[in-house]
Amino acid sequence: MKNNIQIEYDYSVAKAFAVVAILFGIIGMTVGVILAFQLAFPQLSNLAGEYGTFSRLRPIHTNGVTFGFTLSGAFAGWYYISQRVLKVSLKESPFLMAIAKMHFVLYFITILLAVITLFMGFTTSKEYAELEWPLDILVVVWWVLWGISIFGLIGIRRERTLYISIWYFIATFISIAMLYLFNNMEVPTALVSGYGSWIHSVSMYSGTNDALVQWWYGHNAVAFVFTVPIIALSYYFLPKESGQNVYSYKLSILSFWGLLFVYLWAGGHHLIYATVPDWMQTMGSVMSVVLILPSWGSAINMLLTMKGEWQQLQTNTLIKFMVLASTFYMLSTIEGPIQAIKSVNAIAHFTDWIPGHVHDGVLGWVVFMIMAALFHMVPRMYKREIYSKSLMDTQFWLQTTGIVLYFTSMWIAGITQGMMWRAYDEYGSLVYSFIDTVTVLHPYYTIRAVGGLLYLIGFFMFSYNIYKTIRCGRVLDKEPVNATPVAA
Repeated sequence: MKNNIQIEYDYSVAKAFAVVAILFGIIGMTVGVILAFQLAFPQLSNLAGEYGTFSRLRPIHTNGVTFGFTLSGAFAGWYYISQRVLKVSLKESPFLMAIAKMHFVLYFITILLAVITLFMGFTTSKEYAELEWPLDILVVVWWVLWGISIFGLIGIRRERTLYISIWYFIATFISIAMLYLFNNMEVPTALVSGYGSWIHSVSMYSGTNDALVQWWYGHNAVAFVFTVPIIALSYYFLPKESGQNVYSYKLSILSFWGLLFVYLWAGGHHLIYATVPDWMQTMGSVMSVVLILPSWGSAINMLLTMKGEWQQLQTNTLIKFMVLASTFYMLSTIEGPIQAIKSVNAIAHFTDWIPGHVHDGVLGWVVFMIMAALFHMVPRMYKREIYSKSLMDTQFWLQTTGIVLYFTSMWIAGITQGMMWRAYDEYGSLVYSFIDTVTVLHPYYTIRAVGGLLYLIGFFMFSYNIYKTIRCGRVLDKEPVNATPVAA
């Protein structure tokens, strides 16, 4: 009987997060392209004084894309997916609705303040953890609110079985809560000593201990922001858009537990050849290689979901986005473990191959999947047809070209760097000076900047298409359905 209940879902919070995701996506990616052109043409760094320097803009780029765009997309996905798979509406609980709205408001204020304070130069200088202590407290508050939303909706659900996407959202909440609290333990210097800015703080850890905690957090920020919630989106939106059942639910569960156990131990590969104990470096390398198994398990599961329905790639651009995203996930999760092998890391570390690896994962996997999710959600939330499918297709090919230019140029630049830095003559002296490597890499930096610009143009096309869909897309009298129905 419960399947016959007509539930009126409330998408107000999902809509808010979707709009903010696009806003922070524009900010984060625009700053990223500016940085890419600055690296290719250093004179551009002087155009805005101290506010245009790499040190001011880089954390805005990373935080804008990571905690602005990606988390917003994940939260939009949660408030859309959870109601549907749990068969419950936020309208049914005024308390949970209030929690969800508070979650959005505090989140938006925090990210906006993050952009402002980082632009002003307030930073802890810890990667992915640059926000100072007042903002850290805000983050904890709205993260707890999200947790209340998660377990509150689960508690009042009508659907007894928890779909795999819900598992991944729960893992995101619990893991980031643990990681963020431990890594961001800091002491406000003005409150303790009476000197300095009231917003400034120092880490409670020092030296090697600080590095260990930082990269335990830093690598798992990649795991539980760039990976786990995006898998949650893919496990819902790919089957819904394609009309196919998930290929193997058992494989999704095995990959889930494998990913959670292994990922937490892989952060040590950021500290290979550093002052941390050798066994920790080795553990980081080994766990990184083992990480291929659960990562590829998820990616292969997504691709095999399309088994027998590959012709949809010819007609459905959203399927193209999600299939290519899964392919880039496979690429990124084989590339990272290769870089974590000690002999390879000796060449790769500190080179441009590292940002090449990060960006083929983020641009190809994370952003593609979130854009596909938004393209799927918006017509159903606003009851309007996508404004332009041809614009969507053009965007896909433009951004794919941009990604390929980006990561191939950085692969070549990084390996070139690593080999030149290690080149010795018969007397044991370095063959090349540092400026020699900079000169050689200039063409690749230019290609990287052009690739990033193409991708940014594609994101503006995406934003325009979403805007026009909301404002003047053809009104739908019923929800879009898939050409191929999902089997009962």
